[in-house]
Amino acid sequence: MATLIHTVADHSDDVNCCAFSSSCLATCSLDKTIRVYSLNNFTELPYSPLKGHTYAVHCCCFSPSGHVLASCSTDGTTMVWDARDGQTLAVLEQPSSSPVRVCRFSPGSTYLVSGAADGSVVLWNVQSFKLYRSGNVKDGSLVACAFSPNGNFFVTGSSCGDLTVWDDKMRCLYNEKAHDLGVTCCDISSQPISDGSTYFQMASCGQDNQIKLWLILCADFLGVELKYRCTLNGHTAPVLACAFSYDGQMLVSGSVDKCVIIYETSTGSTLHTLSQHTRYVTTCAFAPCSPLLATGSMDKTVNIWQLDLKQPCAGNTVENESKVAVEEWSEDDVSAWLCAQDLADFVGLFKMNNIDGKELLNLTKESLTNELKIGSLGLRSKVLQKIEELRMKMISPSATIPDEFLCPITRELMKDPVIAADGYSYEKEAMENWISNKRRSSPMTNLPLPSLTLTPNRTLRMAIGRWREAQQQ
Repeated sequence: MATLIHTVADHSDDVNCCAFSSSCLATCSLDKTIRVYSLNNFTELPYSPLKGHTYAVHCCCFSPSGHVLASCSTDGTTMVWDARDGQTLAVLEQPSSSPVRVCRFSPGSTYLVSGAADGSVVLWNVQSFKLYRSGNVKDGSLVACAFSPNGNFFVTGSSCGDLTVWDDKMRCLYNEKAHDLGVTCCDISSQPISDGSTYFQMASCGQDNQIKLWLILCADFLGVELKYRCTLNGHTAPVLACAFSYDGQMLVSGSVDKCVIIYETSTGSTLHTLSQHTRYVTTCAFAPCSPLLATGSMDKTVNIWQLDLKQPCAGNTVENESKVAVEEWSEDDVSAWLCAQDLADFVGLFKMNNIDGKELLNLTKESLTNELKIGSLGLRSKVLQKIEELRMKMISPSATIPDEFLCPITRELMKDPVIAADGYSYEKEAMENWISNKRRSSPMTNLPLPSLTLTPNRTLRMAIGRWREAQQQ
């Protein structure tokens, strides 16, 4: 359920962008101003509106701490403000003086990106407010930008339809023609996906009426790979904005068709369609620390919505069943669970092998390899991880896990404990990763390890197994 709880109608022209910090909402407009509101009662802060741009303000964004606010404008500048008192901290002039369409802070607040109508993109050093690096997309205006959660790269979108991945040295890592009629917005989920490698989930939207979901694979020394995942349908006109929720489980979009659509990212299903705006929806944003959504429009208003996150999302109810229900799942229930876990590609394989709930819980690395013939290590790991999460949910929430069953590195219940040369037991994969990162010291004592040999701790593994069985009875 999404309930409209407040409407901001202080701008005198089209609203172009809105952005949340943990305590504030900022909005900007063709009327040359930025307005800032408290999330406590949605009253405008005393220093608002912020005035300094001489032409339309296209984008605004908060730094990760929420203490700094940036805005950019047709006047060719990106302004940096103190979000606590509204004081101007810097006025950054685009080297080409071209209209600046988008600005974004890096996750660590080291850099601020500004992208302009002439295709120029600039990395500014936030500490000194000096130009650090600059570059250009090959064609079109730069209209969209998003940073990876680790800050190692960022993606820009252009009016010619390209998505370009850059590192923090402004080297082009990857380029993809994504939307035939031009990209309008892009966003990267703050929650990475890990299945042996690190994936980041990205969404892009464009003038072609489409929203596309992508997976970005970052491999050390091998660069970045952008993989198309699927297209989300629902809008009947160009899509102007998209944004992930903080946990990455939802995606919101706004369109020329005046509608706002909220999707469940794991299944692509539509959760809500909101149609209160009377003109094009130009911007949308989820709050990071509360169940709020803001949508802005050419109707000069910003609507603020309260999301009821207690209700289970469509297509995801199977996961919340009890242990008994899981064991009694039919093959169709397992298929629904696979879709909810973003494992829809395995539905046919599981059905062909008659995998019901009981069989699902008994799957192992060996059965996935030898019986189901899943050749990819990464995919096997992803399936096993999801099954393990399902098993963990069947353990009584009131149960306290004995400390000796927890891996000292991950602080999670161990599945494959091994004894290291320091005499302590660790989760095998966690300790192998520790060693592979050229660490030769003990995670517990910080003393040098006399040997890198890892010995299976079968006694501990059996003890953990017995404890888990007891919790599931």
